[in-house]
Amino acid sequence: MLNGELVPFLEEWNLRWLTLKPGATPRDRREKFEEIAAGMRLETPADVDTGAEHTIQSEMGAVRVRVFRHAGGGPRQPCLVYMHGGAWLQGSPETHWDITSRIASGNRQTVISVDYALAPEHPFPAAVTQCQAVVRWAFDEADVLGIDRDRIAVGGDSAGANLAAAMALSFRDTRYGLIGQLLIYPAVDFEMKRPSYAENAEGPLITTASMPAVNAMYCPDPRDLRNPLAAPMLAESHAGLPPAFIATAEHDPLRDDGIDYAEALRKAGVPVELDRGEGLIHGYLRAMDYCVASREKLEAMIAWLDRVHASAR
Repeated sequence: MLNGELVPFLEEWNLRWLTLKPGATPRDRREKFEEIAAGMRLETPADVDTGAEHTIQSEMGAVRVRVFRHAGGGPRQPCLVYMHGGAWLQGSPETHWDITSRIASGNRQTVISVDYALAPEHPFPAAVTQCQAVVRWAFDEADVLGIDRDRIAVGGDSAGANLAAAMALSFRDTRYGLIGQLLIYPAVDFEMKRPSYAENAEGPLITTASMPAVNAMYCPDPRDLRNPLAAPMLAESHAGLPPAFIATAEHDPLRDDGIDYAEALRKAGVPVELDRGEGLIHGYLRAMDYCVASREKLEAMIAWLDRVHASAR
């Protein structure tokens, strides 16, 4: 059964989206998402500095990042490079402020939130290339940023989790030694054949019917749908990847993507913690002001990051 505390959140969320005009463009949706996220943003933890922004150059253009840094976490903080969700089409560090600021606060760490290029104007591999540039920058500038290059992880939600998994694949067996991957309700390929796509076809928050058009905007070249950096499940091997925390949600079309990816990693010898999110929906971290379980799940992610950081010392 759906967690009852999510009902008022969904009512408020859906009400705010009703003002989006029919035939809205991706740009219209981005602007509305920014407006809604700003209107529903929680109070920022007092111990987190959110003011620092940087611009990093990449082969696919400049990319902005916003840094969420714990004010008392010390000069060499652990770091999470975070990729926001939004179907590769919308979202920003500002729309996911509540998540990144609370991770920084709860774990006394730095979170680098990536404002990667969005489709359809910038299809695959633009976002991947920009996120790769940010990860390299975090390692190379660790001393200046006040982070510990031996304790850098990646994470993200939904499409951002897809990008985080792509980062883990990208930097395997390189000098950029990521220590963990936090994958929150991830999309891992484009097959759409797992049972959860039929069981949760009408969402809430996302629907199965909407996905083919979204996927085509991100990967207009059908060949890219088989590229492991777009579809991490299709990697030839998952061996040697960093430990993973994978959070799924019971009432989510993407639920079985995360479960199957956890199993693929386990079979390859990767340590995995899987949280199945009973009673929850895609995007449940947006409901932290309404739902105790949403807050508890974020606390579990923070605790996992703390364990991963401790093991890397």
